[in-house]
Amino acid sequence: MLALKDNEPTRTFPLVTVGLIVANSIVWLWEWKTGVNKEVFHYGYYPCTVDHECLARLVPSDRLPWYEGAFTGMFLHGSWLHIGGNMLFLWIFGNNVEDAMGKVRFFLWYLAAGLAAAALQTWVTLQFSGAMGASIPNVGASGAIAGVLGAYFVLLPQARVLTAFFVILIFLREIPAVWFLGIWFLFQLWDGGWAIVHPEAGGGVAFFAHVGGFVFGAATIYLVAKQRTLRPRW
Repeated sequence: MLALKDNEPTRTFPLVTVGLIVANSIVWLWEWKTGVNKEVFHYGYYPCTVDHECLARLVPSDRLPWYEGAFTGMFLHGSWLHIGGNMLFLWIFGNNVEDAMGKVRFFLWYLAAGLAAAALQTWVTLQFSGAMGASIPNVGASGAIAGVLGAYFVLLPQARVLTAFFVILIFLREIPAVWFLGIWFLFQLWDGGWAIVHPEAGGGVAFFAHVGGFVFGAATIYLVAKQRTLRPRW
């Protein structure tokens, strides 16, 4: 299933959300032009850099230290599908969370959500995947965006999300955000647990970054929100 739009208005133009989408898109176009693998290998975040157990045959010597890679990795993506899905979710759900927080606070919180996501993924990777798994670069905005989804889940559970369901044909339905985001979160938990015991089936997706970001967003939104969201349009 794929979210297409929601029914929640905002008080002001979502400048930070749009700015993040533009920034991620510019970085992706730069990656695409100069070589995706080259930039991912250099600027990606490697969990192994935390405990200094990186495999030399997998991790380049000019990699960034973990405290830099954790930030740069948030703005890198591995494919058109990767960035397209992430930016769609950020556009749908980010504007309302930004509206509740304010622009500067939302930007700083977004970065914190990305770091929280990376922290949980790092812990899981180091505990269960060993040096091999920890030497794979983590990239993508999805951890930080998962924080946005967690915040939206708490703020606007009854919002309606126009969703495309792919069952041979495509069906469009409006469903409550609590259902859409709840199902999405459960999928991350399920797929993350499966990837631990069957790492070859994980597809390189950092599922526990999604889990960590979502939990961070849900747990902190009322600590940083400045105002309530508006009523839905329909």
